[in-house]
Amino acid sequence: MARLRVLRRLVALSCWVLAAVPIVAVSPLCGGRVHRRATSTLFRGVLGAAAVQLRVTGAASYGDGPSGVLVVANHLSWIDVLALGAVQPVRMLAKREVRDWPVIGWLARRNGALFVDRSGLRGLPAVIADTAAALRDGAAVGVFPEGTTWCGSASGPFRRAAFQAAIDAGVPVRPVSIALRLPDGRPTTEGAFVGDQTLFDSMLRVLCLPALVCEVTVHREIVALPGEDRRALALRAERVVVAVTGVRPGSAEAASPRTRPVAA
Repeated sequence: MARLRVLRRLVALSCWVLAAVPIVAVSPLCGGRVHRRATSTLFRGVLGAAAVQLRVTGAASYGDGPSGVLVVANHLSWIDVLALGAVQPVRMLAKREVRDWPVIGWLARRNGALFVDRSGLRGLPAVIADTAAALRDGAAVGVFPEGTTWCGSASGPFRRAAFQAAIDAGVPVRPVSIALRLPDGRPTTEGAFVGDQTLFDSMLRVLCLPALVCEVTVHREIVALPGEDRRALALRAERVVVAVTGVRPGSAEAASPRTRPVAA
């Protein structure tokens, strides 16, 4: 029965991936509102095919005005990217390698992803400048400031670089808390993408679960106070997220093997 369930979900996921290509290619030609609705529907469909139920509380969107917004969230799994996009399409800040992945890289480029080379800091100022430019143009840019995935029973501190882009662009920050739970409400680490897992291993682990709930809390916007630097702004956003997750940042060295982070 379990194998049959996984097979059904793999078939459903394949159908949504195939549907993603024409949706992402055509929907931008139909106007911003149609594109946002089609993209959100696509992400929700992929989550549903993987038996991940999305529950969103707080604000209904990250922002519909002319001003851009920096969306920052804690990072548990590949599920997070889909969950953020299901609320409202965002331009994700992703590692450079994603750009060259088959299908996924093309989809990321079509959705305006911003790519960063994590092998060194030389290109970081250019990435921050590009992110600030996107925010000035009114984009919602999604960032996982922890930089790596954590299991949910441990977390990492919010790195401050991306917050400089929000300060430079003069736009607000929208903190988002993400939690993975079993259908009965108990927190679980089974959906996390950590340790030595590959992406396929993590996806298969989720598909094998009877069901999974992804809770997304969209908090109120916060803005940089006069004279406030990126470190203080990052700390404020981190505290907003921790207030819901209840998991304070720890170190990778102190974490157990099950909770060690992996570059997402």
